[in-house]
Amino acid sequence: MALKLLTATNACQGLRDNDFDWCVEGELVHIGLVCARDRGDPDGGCGCGRSFAGLNSHRATTTAMVREVPGFTEADYVMAVRSSLEQQGCDPSFAEHEAALLRCLVRDWPVGVIVERRLDEIVVRQVVQP
Repeated sequence: MALKLLTATNACQGLRDNDFDWCVEGELVHIGLVCARDRGDPDGGCGCGRSFAGLNSHRATTTAMVREVPGFTEADYVMAVRSSLEQQGCDPSFAEHEAALLRCLVRDWPVGVIVERRLDEIVVRQVVQP
C-alpha cells in the first residue's frame, strides 16, 4: 500500500495574489517555522506563514497536494525528514515525530487534494482528480 504524503505542487497557483512556488513539483514538503514578521499575519511580507517547505530543495510553495508515493515506506519518510533537518542544521531527533504528524495530517484527505497554509491551519483549497 502506497503512503499518502504531502508534496509540492504548482496546481491552483494564482488563486491568491501572493501565491508562489519555488519547490520542485512533487517533492515532499513539511510545515516550517514562522518568523516574527509573519507570526500574526499569513499574508505578511516573508511568506513563511502561508507556505510549505520542500524537504530537498529547501524552497517554498503556497500549495501542496496529497499524493500516494508507491514503494515509499514510513522508514523512508522518516529518513527523508531527518536528512532535510540535518541539511538545514536543525535537530534531526524530531524527524520521527514530524513524519508521524504529517502522515496524520493527510490521512483522511483523498489523493489529489490541494491544500494551503494559513499560519497554524492547513485547509483544503481544491480537490483535483489524480
